[in-house]
Amino acid sequence: MRFRIRRPANTPADSFPEDPSLAPAMDTVEPEAPQAPLSPREIELIRASASLVEPLAADMTVYFYAILFARYPAVRPLFPPGMDVQRGRLLRALLRIVDLVDDPENLVRFCGHLGRDHRKFGALEAHFPAVGECLLASLARYAGSAWTEEIAAAWTKAYQTVADVMIGAAEQDARVRPAVWPATLVHRVSRAPGIAELTLRPHLPYDYAAGQYAAIETPWHPLQWRSYSPAHAPREDGTLTFHVRAVPGGAVSNALVHRAVVGDVVRLGAPMGDMVLDAAVHGDLLCVAGGTGFAPIRALIEEVARRGGRHQVNLFIGARTGAELYGVDDMLRMAQRHHWLTVRGAVSDEYIAGIRGSLPEVLAEYGPWYQHDVFLSGPAAMVASAKERLVYDGTPPERIHHDPFDTPVLHAS
Repeated sequence: MRFRIRRPANTPADSFPEDPSLAPAMDTVEPEAPQAPLSPREIELIRASASLVEPLAADMTVYFYAILFARYPAVRPLFPPGMDVQRGRLLRALLRIVDLVDDPENLVRFCGHLGRDHRKFGALEAHFPAVGECLLASLARYAGSAWTEEIAAAWTKAYQTVADVMIGAAEQDARVRPAVWPATLVHRVSRAPGIAELTLRPHLPYDYAAGQYAAIETPWHPLQWRSYSPAHAPREDGTLTFHVRAVPGGAVSNALVHRAVVGDVVRLGAPMGDMVLDAAVHGDLLCVAGGTGFAPIRALIEEVARRGGRHQVNLFIGARTGAELYGVDDMLRMAQRHHWLTVRGAVSDEYIAGIRGSLPEVLAEYGPWYQHDVFLSGPAAMVASAKERLVYDGTPPERIHHDPFDTPVLHAS
């Protein structure tokens, strides 16, 4: 199967301005899907074949990268030496796309994010046909005798749509901002055992919204990117402060926590994520933070303060032990200055003074929260269980905001 990627209409590949300060402010407008939505029959075929290969998906992604690198060795330098994380990302992206094939608006939105994010890897339009060819070959191999020409045609159409949207989003993004931002480490301090607070000064203006996250690449592990959220609203001096936990086996997190020193230069990817204050429609907010998920929540609360405190905010910070519960003192001091902020800390695995229990249990005790917009950040299991409890108690799902579960900030325990 050979793919011919079509350049989306009205998206010339303009180069980024020589002087980044002259670039217009980024207005992320999702490109329209470049061809008609998939038919119900095509959606049925894609989902049925995806279900068929899903039990073998881990092996399929290994095979995909093996034939991709064998057939197109020029793309190998775009990937890190160790491929375990990358294979997992591909699998999650595929499953997400399959989940969204009958939801064109969110499919285009998701693929637009992918296209902009892939700029930091050096992905080019010319790479997409090779990826599509090897992806279909992998699906066909693991679907076995169930694979038909009709299924291949449905996947070809779906991949063409995904590729066109990603290319259009990347080209639009390239007209207004760089793919990566070099940034110098200007300050560091320990916040808790295994957690470092790192302040970076980007060499170019870095525009983001409170609650978003940025991918970071260190000089010690090229091509390995991990995402972290600035722990504050945008500052006038342009610096960015991140809270990084050293995760066992995490090359990037351990390098940032244990190896990086003032003066080192890292690289940032474009800001990503939709967990921003403008997503809220109610005046009352419930903010829930576990572990280093405290960083984007703190940024959102700073943004509320910047806007004059037009929201009533209930903040819950949770951890397993008192030693892991950090950030509460900072927020209590903020609550003394702002009447609209209420702060509570909870510990689940240790008997100490204060609130005891998991965050979902504590939320149920202090609720209901059905008249609030909810912002959740922390370990994926906590976010999922808290969301389930809130929905059970009457909070509309569309009022619950959190980053995608494949964002690394949601993987740290």
